[in-house]
Amino acid sequence: MNAPVPPAEALRRRLADLLDGLPPKQASGAVERLIANYRGETPTHTPILRDRADVAAYAAYRMPATFEAVHAALEACAAAMPDWTPGSHTDVGGGTGAATWAVTATWPGERGVTVLDWAEPALALGREIAGANPDLRGARWQRARIGAGLTLDDTDLVTVSYVLNELSEPDRTALVDAAAAAAQAVVIVEAGTPAGYARVIEARDRLVRAGLHVVAPCPHSAACPIEPGKDWCHFSARVSRSSLHRQVKGGTLPYEDEKFSYVVATRLPAEPAPARIVRRPQIRKGQVLLDLCEADEQLRRTTVTKRHGTLYKAARDAEWGDRWPPQEPPA
Repeated sequence: MNAPVPPAEALRRRLADLLDGLPPKQASGAVERLIANYRGETPTHTPILRDRADVAAYAAYRMPATFEAVHAALEACAAAMPDWTPGSHTDVGGGTGAATWAVTATWPGERGVTVLDWAEPALALGREIAGANPDLRGARWQRARIGAGLTLDDTDLVTVSYVLNELSEPDRTALVDAAAAAAQAVVIVEAGTPAGYARVIEARDRLVRAGLHVVAPCPHSAACPIEPGKDWCHFSARVSRSSLHRQVKGGTLPYEDEKFSYVVATRLPAEPAPARIVRRPQIRKGQVLLDLCEADEQLRRTTVTKRHGTLYKAARDAEWGDRWPPQEPPA
């Protein structure tokens, strides 16, 4: 019997199939136009993805990066809540459903899945792509205006990925409040830019005020210790680059790094990381420098040397975004 194809690989194959028959110039032109639109301000009543060509090109270009960023956030959630598996999932503003694929990669198995978006071509293509993932065979793809007036049914998990940037402030507030009211756990992902981080912090504050506690990336639910305007909290996920990526960006490397900011909050029991590595570790001769966000609401740099034994090896293997110290493997 053939082993099941991992969701990340199944998604890459399906997206490659999408580009068959779509002229390369049309695909890259659609992506460049859509990137320009996403960088601007888009009213919530105006779908950016207008037709199948738009959606196919942008899905092939953006879904792998969205998948990897959301998957990284969900893995942090799973580490903090090892005994919990969501039995239902609502993906708000999910478009072609990258976050639903990331959920199946984190917690395999079928569950009740609803994808909400205002762009019907994106929903239609998402439904088609999901045919390659057995865990998504029962997903519902539903058109909805995202923002004020949105009502969500109770669900275990709500994901909101790369959506807040498209909304006005009142709509962002309404969406976050609706997610907090409906879900046991909420995962919000935005671009890893100062503006994206600001939107995540705004959402984080609302989630905490709604009674949820933060489980990742922060090791606490108190105010972020980063001084506004001086720095921002973000992380990086490696993404395999398709030929379309190389065509649009003109690069030759087989990968690129997706920068993202995120927050995971829940009403359920959870064990946040003791600390989070918030910068790329600096490996020096005989020592590793780690920049940490710690549970006492402080940012600190710690130095791990050979004298620390096994902890030193763990520090050399540690990556930006990891919890620190690493989790002990189960006995």
